[in-house]
Amino acid sequence: MELLECKHLGKEFDKKQVLKDINLTIPRGKIIGLLGKNGMGKTTLIKLINDLLTPTSGEVLINGNKPGVASKKVISYLPERTYLDKSMTIEQAFHYFEEFYDNFNKEKAIKLLKVLNLELDKKIAQMSKGMQEKLQLILVMSREAELYILDEPLGGVDPATRDYILDTILSNFKEGASVIISTHLIADIERILDEVIFIDKGEIKLQASADELRSKEKASIDEIFRRSFKC
Repeated sequence: MELLECKHLGKEFDKKQVLKDINLTIPRGKIIGLLGKNGMGKTTLIKLINDLLTPTSGEVLINGNKPGVASKKVISYLPERTYLDKSMTIEQAFHYFEEFYDNFNKEKAIKLLKVLNLELDKKIAQMSKGMQEKLQLILVMSREAELYILDEPLGGVDPATRDYILDTILSNFKEGASVIISTHLIADIERILDEVIFIDKGEIKLQASADELRSKEKASIDEIFRRSFKC
């Protein structure tokens, strides 16, 4: 059984087709880049997988089942915008995740937090935007999930924070799980990718092994994408 399947998936908003006949399969044990310019359908696809939107056509299957309560235990999702209650302390945020997700590993979260030299009693409102981004990533990556979906995790952060985010992703997802990283910052992320999916104007244009694609085209993933879509 495949971890994730999208079959003839489509989505319209106000009679405008945003996603068109999306067919893709996500295997286990891979880091996959969902790559495309802004506004090309990446976030809409992610929201459909996370049961935050309803398809206009087709279906999403997670471990063979439609999205719902069961799939929320399978997927650990990092949205593009933070949803943390800034009046909370870090410890309260950890407790919230521990109560809400039975696969949240608090010991792992505390270990990751120590790298940032933050105390559990620190209020989120007192943290910089970059630190808040890192905290939310820690919360998401400390779940023992089967699929981690990260929507634009590198957007709006400095290069040093990007390196921290990529290293945290590489070092902390559950063995045998997969990671989908949606981004338009392809050059920053391609070093960690096993597979790539190119999305443009709501359509999947390519799904391939990152190494095989680089070897075939004799270019970086970023160069191949720019060449393909003239961006």
